[in-house]
Amino acid sequence: MNERPQHIKAHNLKRHLMIACVGLIVLSAVAFPVHAQDPQSLATLRSMGDAFAQVAEKASPAVVSIKVEKTVARGRMPGDGGPFDAPSDPFGDDFFDFFRRRMPQRPTPQREFKQRGQGSGFIFSDEGYILTNNHVVGQADKVDVELLDGRTFRAEIVGTDPESDVAVIKIDADDLEPIELGDSKALEVGEWVLAIGNPLGLSHTVTAGIVSAKGRNNLNITSYEDFIQTDAAINMGNSGGPLVNLAGQAVGINTAIVGPGGGNIGIGFAIPIHMAKNIADQLMDTGSIERGYLGVLPQDITPEMAEVFGLDEAKGVAIPQVTEGAAADKGGMESGDVVIEFDGEPVESARQFRNLVASRKPGRPLNIVVLRDGKRETLTVRLDKRPSRDELRQQQRPAGDETARLGLTVQNLTPDLADQLGYKNRTGVVITQVVPGSEAAQKGLEQGDLILEVNRNEVQNTQQFRKAVSDASDEGRVLLLVTDGEITRYVLLETQD
Repeated sequence: MNERPQHIKAHNLKRHLMIACVGLIVLSAVAFPVHAQDPQSLATLRSMGDAFAQVAEKASPAVVSIKVEKTVARGRMPGDGGPFDAPSDPFGDDFFDFFRRRMPQRPTPQREFKQRGQGSGFIFSDEGYILTNNHVVGQADKVDVELLDGRTFRAEIVGTDPESDVAVIKIDADDLEPIELGDSKALEVGEWVLAIGNPLGLSHTVTAGIVSAKGRNNLNITSYEDFIQTDAAINMGNSGGPLVNLAGQAVGINTAIVGPGGGNIGIGFAIPIHMAKNIADQLMDTGSIERGYLGVLPQDITPEMAEVFGLDEAKGVAIPQVTEGAAADKGGMESGDVVIEFDGEPVESARQFRNLVASRKPGRPLNIVVLRDGKRETLTVRLDKRPSRDELRQQQRPAGDETARLGLTVQNLTPDLADQLGYKNRTGVVITQVVPGSEAAQKGLEQGDLILEVNRNEVQNTQQFRKAVSDASDEGRVLLLVTDGEITRYVLLETQD
């Protein structure tokens, strides 16, 4: 598959680039009307078009088309070779499946079918390593790569990381032109970028736009999200291709779009290259990913919580829970700490904090700056290796379940909080969050309330509180003695399994 064909497609590149640039010039002309008597404006537009063309010509040789194939087994309906014996749409149920699910079924032999897909990628080393998305190649049995000059190669899957949607594949080829990797952290909102890929099978399509936003998360696309948002047109098949800056450097991996029917409406997302490169290095070294693990459950700080914590602004993350024996516990972190800096980087949200921890390799000592009772403290911790998802569930289940059963979370009553909330000379745990719509919310419990007792037993810290709730779980309900500083009352809550 690696023989060079007689017809080389490279001479078509400039024609494709000029088509893309004409569209950009027309768009610019609409946005910035040019009068015939204004040659300087015309020159500016021509200069912009030339710049895009040069960037695309520099980056395109590194962009590859990826075709994948997977063998899947499906039950065969008995028949005489009619439509029920034919494979349905490999990516979903077809018209006949609608009726087949409603017909009487009997055991049928298995048939194997080929499921095919396509995407993009880009070469980033002379050795033939290619960055792409896990959702492009992660489940494939066979991966074929086509270069700009028409050469095709069977690719090896070096490693995949479903949690970030990054994958590395490799081809054995000469005369490669890898793309230079840029600095995605230096990107600015409003900066021009180009997306290059193979949308709908249209090889080496170039589109342009700007960086619409940075640090997009909570999109539920991947476990670790720190996306660059762009309005450069991205469609199905662009996945895995590069997002390129005006220096011709890859600053992201085009990964996802938001739009009806999977079409482009100007909202696309790319994995920043600094995050992808860190993952790619590990995949090339070991074929797998080791992420750092601190052993805390970080929580975003709302303006209301900031006031309770005595913070000037809602920045940093609160730590309502520290896993006993984990890296955070060994390093001296406590429930109620507010993390404001991690390994030299300011912490602004729980999602960002989680990404920072995961991006550090286990075993390396690093500094964490926290606010504790209003005072700044620097702790030194040595990260553990992040356990598997099942192991994490087991570790977090006791404390997580005990608070989730009531629809609220709590933290220790520190001296600083006692002063602010008017709980001097009191003991108990402070409610930090009440789940909207929960029974706790319906019965009037609020953030800042102090829980004094659980089932007529005094509680002085979160550990005692969680044990008391756990002990009461068999009864199906728990009686809390709660005060807001003025009124003290009992609240009976049903516990949730």
